[in-house]
Amino acid sequence: MIKAILVFNNHGKPRMSKFYQYFNEDMQQQIIKETFQLVSKRDDNVCNFLEGGSLIGGSDYKLIYRHYATLYFVFCVDSSESELGILDLIQVFVETLDKCFENVCELDLIFHVDKVHYILNELVMGGMVLETNMTEILTRIEDQNKLEKQEAGIAAAPARAVSAVKNMNIPQQIKDMKLPDLPQAIKDLKF
Repeated sequence: MIKAILVFNNHGKPRMSKFYQYFNEDMQQQIIKETFQLVSKRDDNVCNFLEGGSLIGGSDYKLIYRHYATLYFVFCVDSSESELGILDLIQVFVETLDKCFENVCELDLIFHVDKVHYILNELVMGGMVLETNMTEILTRIEDQNKLEKQEAGIAAAPARAVSAVKNMNIPQQIKDMKLPDLPQAIKDLKF
């Protein structure tokens, strides 16, 4: 079972975190810090699995990670998970992000956190792997994008109405109105 998924940059700043076991906010921050210290000090040519930190379960858990450009993708798992399977899952996650954001970068994770979490939820739910087929995941994301566009069209209707009223240029139309001469109009009134 997956206990946590963490993504942080080369400086240890968390860019995404998902915990599948409850930890209070302070403990989550300490786990991220400890995990960064464990993972970042390793050479690029060593194995991508190591024993979990003391805060996240010690020797009962493994940290499985991949380092891409400026980001570390770290999965904390128990002994029932396959290390190679999780490495493959990380690869699928990163490739899916790459297809969705066209060359994913750190800023995509910062500015599109909702979409990143949606993609992650297509892969993993409640600490269990749901889907590893990237084609299926991309199909679900396309479906979600279509729904969002439909909702945006409905939600944009009031804005379009306001825009149409603004385009009428009502103040200018009032200025252009020809009103009759008031003193003459009063004389023409019959009582």
